[in-house]
Amino acid sequence: MACLTSAIEPLRAANEIAGEEAFRWKILAEDDAPIASSAGVCFAPDLRLAEATGPETALDHVFFVASPDGCFEDPIKANAALQRHLRAGGRIGAFSGGIFPLARSGLMAGQPMSVHWCYEAAFQAEFPEIDILQTVLSDQGACQTASGAAAVFDLMLNHIEARLGPAITTETACWFQHPFVRGASVRQKLPALGNAASHDMLPPKVAQAIEVFARHIEEPIQISAVAEEIHMSSRSLERSFKRATGQSPLKYYRQMRMKEARQLVLYGRDSITSIAYTVGYSSPAAFQRHYREIYGISPQKERQAKTSLKITDDSVLPSM
Repeated sequence: MACLTSAIEPLRAANEIAGEEAFRWKILAEDDAPIASSAGVCFAPDLRLAEATGPETALDHVFFVASPDGCFEDPIKANAALQRHLRAGGRIGAFSGGIFPLARSGLMAGQPMSVHWCYEAAFQAEFPEIDILQTVLSDQGACQTASGAAAVFDLMLNHIEARLGPAITTETACWFQHPFVRGASVRQKLPALGNAASHDMLPPKVAQAIEVFARHIEEPIQISAVAEEIHMSSRSLERSFKRATGQSPLKYYRQMRMKEARQLVLYGRDSITSIAYTVGYSSPAAFQRHYREIYGISPQKERQAKTSLKITDDSVLPSM
């Protein structure tokens, strides 16, 4: 819902500021049924996807807005509609979790995508052939992707600037107290685990150690080897981590592995045993024990709970 409104609202404001209907939008879906967001708020589609694509509609963009497990009920028919849109010169993109059904469509094969950090592990596991960008936006070829709701707002501001110029764009951003317009070169902000800092606020040596950890999720590395790689003593690294994050490097490293595992549990399709091996555990039992210690629930039960509470959201939003 946040991605949907972050796409519509800046376009609405730009129209009002410019005094013209520079932008129009419709909510598309496979059928006429209301679409439930993850917040439980429903949206009524304006058109069916099959009715809204092709040369006669002149859509500029179709964006997927969906949960990571979203998929079309009739993929062949939906893909045919999207292919008509592409042949007519339109572009396709996705917001946040919508990159999953976009990638499953196979229409954007070979196109890099901006993937929100909370989905990166699951997306990489399902689509190893797609290049993942850690920027807030990507705008390459026929594909535009935005990693989250605020990034969607930035993407729309970029569209406004291209259509109406920088003055209207600045006023639109100021209407919403949006601090600045980010482009495709800006990297995502990542939270540091266990405290209120973001990754870019950490001391350089601690940040370097975390980068080493990230390269060794599947094949764990000893803390002493990490310290040696970044030219520190193990003791100094321990002290630096505790000052910066409030925890030891070993505990932080384990949390990183569990964080990636949780993405795979919630958004991936691999078995729990396979996930345990993916995040560097030789024993699935040890993996499950550590998972329960951190999240208070077993990976099996958390996956089952998510499945039972799943709200299907297979909507697409075109901006025209």
